[in-house]
Amino acid sequence: MPQSACLTSCLMITEEMMIDLVKKRIKGILTAGSFFAVNRAMIPFTKVDPKKVLFASDVRKEIGGNMKFVYDWLPKDKYRIVTDFKADRRIKRTLKQDLTLVYNMTTCHYMLLEDYFRYTSYMKVRKGQEIVQLWHGAGAYKKFGFSRANGDEGIKIHKGYRKYAKAIVSAEPIRKCYAEAFDIALKKVQATGVPRTDIFFDKEYIGNKREELYRDFPFLKDKKVILFAPTYRGTRAEDAAYDFDKIMPDKFCDALGDDYVFIFKWHPATYNNLKIEEKKAYDLEKYNGFFHDLSQARDINDLLLVTDVLITDYSSVIFDYLLTDKPIVYYTYDQKDYEGGRGIYFDFDTYVYGRVARDQDELIEAIKAGDMCEDKRETFRNRFMSACDGRSTEKTCEWIFNDKLEN
Repeated sequence: MPQSACLTSCLMITEEMMIDLVKKRIKGILTAGSFFAVNRAMIPFTKVDPKKVLFASDVRKEIGGNMKFVYDWLPKDKYRIVTDFKADRRIKRTLKQDLTLVYNMTTCHYMLLEDYFRYTSYMKVRKGQEIVQLWHGAGAYKKFGFSRANGDEGIKIHKGYRKYAKAIVSAEPIRKCYAEAFDIALKKVQATGVPRTDIFFDKEYIGNKREELYRDFPFLKDKKVILFAPTYRGTRAEDAAYDFDKIMPDKFCDALGDDYVFIFKWHPATYNNLKIEEKKAYDLEKYNGFFHDLSQARDINDLLLVTDVLITDYSSVIFDYLLTDKPIVYYTYDQKDYEGGRGIYFDFDTYVYGRVARDQDELIEAIKAGDMCEDKRETFRNRFMSACDGRSTEKTCEWIFNDKLEN
C-alpha cells in the first residue's frame, strides 16, 4: 500500500474511533442525566421500604456468587426481595426495565452489589438506605477502584464506590486495601469472610456437586483435570482479551497425553467479548476430547472441586482455590508489564503458593511436578483468607442486616 494511502487509512480509522468515542460519551451523559432526573423526581412521592432488598448486577444474567448465598440466607417472610440482572453492561434495558431499576434503587433499604455498578454514581442515597458491596473476588490482588487513581492508565474512577455503607473482605489484613479502593472509612470494611467459600467446608455439598459435574461433564471423570483460568488483559472489561498465542494446543496435547483433560475457563469479560465478536480462542474439536471450554459456567468455584491443577496468573481465583489444598501454577509471562500497568497490592511473591512459569515449556513441567509449596500456604492463608471458615455467609448477613460483628 502506498504511504499516502496508508496514512489516509490510519487517519480514517482514528476519525472513526473518535466519532465512536464521542457517541459513547454523549450516550453516557444522557443516561446519567436521565437517571439523575428520574431518581430525584421519584423521591418526593416515594418512601424507603425498610423490608426491600435489591440484588443488582449488570455482569451476570442470574443471581449467583456471594449474592446467591446471601439471598438463600434471608428469611423470605421478613424481607421483600427484588432483583435486577443482565449478562453484560452493553446490553440495553427497555424503558420499562430502566424505570423499574430506578424505582427499586430509590425505594430499597438495602442494595447489594458484587461489582462496579455505575448507576450508584447517579443516585441520591436517602436516609435509611444502605449500599452494600459483596465484591466478587476474595483477597486483594489486582488494584481496582481508587487504588488505580494515581496510575498512568488514564481511566475514570467510579464515584459510586464512595457511597458504600458496608463492604466485606476475606481477611483482616486486607481491609485497608478495600477501604482505599472504595475511598471509604476503614470501619465500613469488615472481614466477615466471603460467603461463596462456605462450600469448601461442606463435605456433603462437595460430594454432591462432584457427582453432578461428573454426570454433566463425563469427560472430567478418571482424568487429571487441568483448569486454565487467567484474568483478562486490558484496561476495562469492554476491552478484555488474552494473548491466545501463549497457549499452543498441539504442544500441550502432545506433552501431557491421555491422563489429562485441559479445561479453559476464560474470565467472564473475555468470554463475553469472544461471544460478541463471534470468535473462538481455539479450534478444540480436533484434539479428541483433550481440551474443553467451560467458560459458559459463570461461577468458577464448583469447577475447583474437580480440578487437580489450577493454572492462573493475576486472578482472584487463587484465593478460593487455596481452600481446596491442591497444586497451583502461576503462568505470568507478562509479570513486569502487568505490575507496571494496572498494578497489584503487594509484591508478586506474596501471592505465590505454587510453581511460577514464564513460558510454555516451564508451564508443562510445572503441571507434571504438582508442587504444593507447603511452606508458603499458611502465610498466604493468614494474610488473605483467614476470615473464611465455613461460616462466612452467616457472619456477613449478621453484619449487614443486624449490625452484629464477631470479635
